[in-house]
Amino acid sequence: MKNPILKISLFSMLSLGLVSACSSPAEKVINANDKVIEANEKLDEANQEYLLEIDQYRSDMNEKIEANNKSIAEFKERIKVQKKEAKADYEKKIADLEQKNSDTKKKMDDYKADGKENWEKFKTEFSHDMDELGEAFKSLTTNNVK
Repeated sequence: MKNPILKISLFSMLSLGLVSACSSPAEKVINANDKVIEANEKLDEANQEYLLEIDQYRSDMNEKIEANNKSIAEFKERIKVQKKEAKADYEKKIADLEQKNSDTKKKMDDYKADGKENWEKFKTEFSHDMDELGEAFKSLTTNNVK
């Protein structure tokens, strides 16, 4: 007698477990919609962070470019008292640096946000260019004739 009762109770518990574990199609749709909404919110948040990062980087680089322009103006004033030969050499170097600084500013202004991977690549290249430009300014001002 114990066997049939045991079998029936076991079967009943398994059936109840299966029925309670299964979701209805409507519940599955609701769960899927919730997940989609959550994923979209996370995507929007990530996009906002990405755009804020670009704006902050642009602001930082524009400050550096303006500092370069200021350095150029100051250096132009200092070389006014140089000998004619040295002055001509410095003026050529300054013109080259002004052009590079201008090109760098244009490159930054023309950048369009087109994906995180492209942004990281652009930022790496641009930072390298800015570092080289900064070194060029530094070497120009430290090698001036006294």
